[in-house]
Amino acid sequence: MKLTLPEWDVMEVLWSGESFTLGEITLSLRQSHGWTNNTVHTYLTRMNKKGLVEIDKSTAEPYRAAVTREECAKEERQELLTKVYSGAAGDLIAAFLKESEISKSEVERLKKLLDEMEV
Repeated sequence: MKLTLPEWDVMEVLWSGESFTLGEITLSLRQSHGWTNNTVHTYLTRMNKKGLVEIDKSTAEPYRAAVTREECAKEERQELLTKVYSGAAGDLIAAFLKESEISKSEVERLKKLLDEMEV
């Protein structure tokens, strides 16, 4: 279920609601990508074959997400963890924490999470 960057953009539109017309999706993507109905339709058809998009031609708004954002995010995280950090979650988290500023409340939340995991 690997998504390309343009596919992520299409999915972001689909995740923002229940179901959509081709025109609604195109309108959402036209300004950022300059895509036409034909381009969006091509993406939706390909993404349907990959199991990412459901198409129900019997309805007025035939396009909807077939997978959740969390399912796709989980796969992306897993790929990053495996590819870059050889599966070492601690190394991945440490790298993020070293390179990002986090608030005291976030630190407390992370400590609580680790305590709950009994790590």
